[in-house]
Amino acid sequence: MTGLQTPKNRGTNRHGYCFELEMVILVTGGCGFIGSNFLVRYVPRHPEIKFVNLDALTYAGVPESVATISESPNYVFEQCDLRHSNAVNRVWQTHEPNAVIHFAAETHVDRSIRRPMEAVETNVIGTLHVLEAARAAWKTGSERFVHISTDEVYGSVKDDESTTEDSAYHPSSPYSAGKAASDHLVRAWAKTFRLPINITHCSNNFGPRQLPEKLIPRMIARLQAGESLPVYGQGLNRRDWLFVDDHNDAIWTVLHKGEVGETYDIGADHEVANIDLVRELIRVVADETGRDANALEQQIEFVEDRPGHDWRYAIDCTKIKRELGWAPAVSFHDGLRNTVRWYLSNPEWLAAARRQLEAVHA
Repeated sequence: MTGLQTPKNRGTNRHGYCFELEMVILVTGGCGFIGSNFLVRYVPRHPEIKFVNLDALTYAGVPESVATISESPNYVFEQCDLRHSNAVNRVWQTHEPNAVIHFAAETHVDRSIRRPMEAVETNVIGTLHVLEAARAAWKTGSERFVHISTDEVYGSVKDDESTTEDSAYHPSSPYSAGKAASDHLVRAWAKTFRLPINITHCSNNFGPRQLPEKLIPRMIARLQAGESLPVYGQGLNRRDWLFVDDHNDAIWTVLHKGEVGETYDIGADHEVANIDLVRELIRVVADETGRDANALEQQIEFVEDRPGHDWRYAIDCTKIKRELGWAPAVSFHDGLRNTVRWYLSNPEWLAAARRQLEAVHA
């Protein structure tokens, strides 16, 4: 079965606006990086759809990221921790979603190494609770559960290799192991309980609204503050970089066109070594601010590599291009410039995010 066909669903948002819509989409983790960009992109474009943002507002959830849509009549926010099944069931019974886009996860590898239990509880138990809520409520088979995963479940690959949807899993960190486990749960619920699912694996995302614990916004923040730019090892580890809007367009395509039960890998085919990414970022920041790029490069500092650091990820996204007609629309260079401009234009957001992270790590 291809595409999402759902019955009409009546609901009322927090403003008392009553509507009868063809689709109610539950977005988990909608105050996080990718989820907030998804909501900011699609809520205004689809007033006929009710979007329910479920987020626990942990350190990684930034309500300001969805401020531009917070008053939209087709948008509802529910603060809810996926680790608590009763809370998930309450949200489900209130809004009766007929589609789920499951972003919510502990995604920072370094943090998962420091706090593996939190990563496993959120990524595995949280996913289980959403699956169970869907299984209890969905009866028609016309609904859709889209589970957002990562290329890191496949593990590191050699320089001449790439992974596909059929590749074996070899996770290296508590984060990727938790995501691999959640993938297996989603597939098991599809086979055993006939839950209509899709799974997507993406390469490294970048763009606006990403916390400065991740490489690109962290470097932008530290460049602005005149701080050192720590690079693991010699900076030769390689990643494929995907602009967040392209990723979300792929997810939207899978939601509406994907074949039930299928997995789709999503990448940009733009692989860069970490040190080359940092140097390119320096050039863009220098160009946008009028500062001297050579002077900024002096802030680079090579530091001890982290445990279990995968050498390279590389996914082959031929399937989604061939079967669903999706392809990335934003070049790496344009996406990087747009990202730098967003952070330079939103210093209050960046400063608040840095304070939030400092409080967590204090």
